[in-house]
Amino acid sequence: MQVTNWMTRNPVCIGPREPLSKAAALMAAGGFRQLPVVEGKDLVGIITDRDLRHHDGYLESTLVDAAMTSAPLTIHPDETAEAAAQLMIKHKIGALPVVQNGHVIGILSTSDLLKALLGVIEATKQIVAP
Repeated sequence: MQVTNWMTRNPVCIGPREPLSKAAALMAAGGFRQLPVVEGKDLVGIITDRDLRHHDGYLESTLVDAAMTSAPLTIHPDETAEAAAQLMIKHKIGALPVVQNGHVIGILSTSDLLKALLGVIEATKQIVAP
């Protein structure tokens, strides 16, 4: 099971010089908890809902680059879902930007991995069921 099969393609991204209020609005509108931060097409960080909570009350006046994690962990689309899960567990993170040739092409979240797990469980049931 490769990451490319489970990632969210073309994720919503934000620039580092945008206000945190815009990041919060994008997360709320999309129903997700992480945004890759890009400059042009290059990944420069990741911002999470937890980062936003640390700046509550200052979302309009604080820029993304002041709250983001710079140089976040990433994964290549050809890596396995298992490798992604191990990385996320080891580093206690909820998502990995999927990067190919230096550009963000997707994002893999814990929700995406849970969908993959459910797919495996369902396939196993069909094989084992009489």
